[in-house]
Amino acid sequence: MSHEASHEVPNGAVTFIAVPSGGVPEPGKTLAYTNVDTINLETIPLNGGILVKAVIASPDPGQRAMMTPETPESKESMYPPFSPGKPIRGFSILQVLRSELEGVHVGDHIHAYVPLQNYVVLPNLNNGAVIESFNKDAQILWTAWVGVLGMPGQTAWIAWQEYSKAKKGEVAFVSSAAGPVGSLVVQLAKRDGLKVIASAGSPEKLAWLEELGADVVFNYKTENTLEVLKKEGPINVYWDNVGGETLSAALDAAAVGARFIECGMISTFTEGFVPVPNLWMIIPKCISLNGFIVTTHYPRYLTEFYKTVPALIASGELKYAETVYKGGFAEFDEAFIALLSGKTGNGKVVVVV
Repeated sequence: MSHEASHEVPNGAVTFIAVPSGGVPEPGKTLAYTNVDTINLETIPLNGGILVKAVIASPDPGQRAMMTPETPESKESMYPPFSPGKPIRGFSILQVLRSELEGVHVGDHIHAYVPLQNYVVLPNLNNGAVIESFNKDAQILWTAWVGVLGMPGQTAWIAWQEYSKAKKGEVAFVSSAAGPVGSLVVQLAKRDGLKVIASAGSPEKLAWLEELGADVVFNYKTENTLEVLKKEGPINVYWDNVGGETLSAALDAAAVGARFIECGMISTFTEGFVPVPNLWMIIPKCISLNGFIVTTHYPRYLTEFYKTVPALIASGELKYAETVYKGGFAEFDEAFIALLSGKTGNGKVVVVV
């Protein structure tokens, strides 16, 4: 065996097996941890890029949207479907092992959207960020950088600034509010002086939302969403993580000139497509309906986000919670299914690799 061959190591990955038959994948039928190849960490060409290893991986609801059949149109989208037999993609914290990229050094940690495998060669940072420098003083846990300081936190902070047009004394409604995005939106709305209504699906999650300052919390599984909103509203800002019947209720309870921030519609995966028969209300109520992909706003907001939010997290002014899986990529399937099923704790689901 040559010296060079002796440095070949397995490169395991979260591999896409097949499109799930239902909204929530079944264990072992959609994702699997497999060795996709081997890699020589010392000699693999970088071609001006960087070699990184996975440290923290992020299961996200958006990954379910990419577990669909490929079509000619979908292949051209910003986030095309995953390919069977190939690693899925996701936001990760990675440590730099080798670098030929200016400004990136061995030992740095970066936040980037990459194939979920142990080792990856990246040609550039591609909207990624070197977060080592942000972390030196605050000593924030690395897991936070895929949650409240990663894409979910960026989603909440950037879209709230861009679309909420919040005014003190208004009423905001946040659905799926105990998750990593919703829980930060609750706090941002309170910072802006709004009355906040927040929904979640368990007593533990409702207690967490009260701790974050939500004025009205309710369990959408046991209480009527429309009745709560009509009693506590009308609502001026709706942060939508759910879609379906919850969106319909928010339209009924909306004030004239309300702003709807359409972050996600997870009900389409967990409950199937639910029509919104009263969508026409956006016309007489002059409702603005804002859909967005957070990465398209990175050029305008990302530098400001990293200058502002880590300090608020380090000081405890903004709070977050996590459900941590410590079994590496082998546990990613379990974590992802728990996330989509709503069977996790408060805040962000993260996988420590």
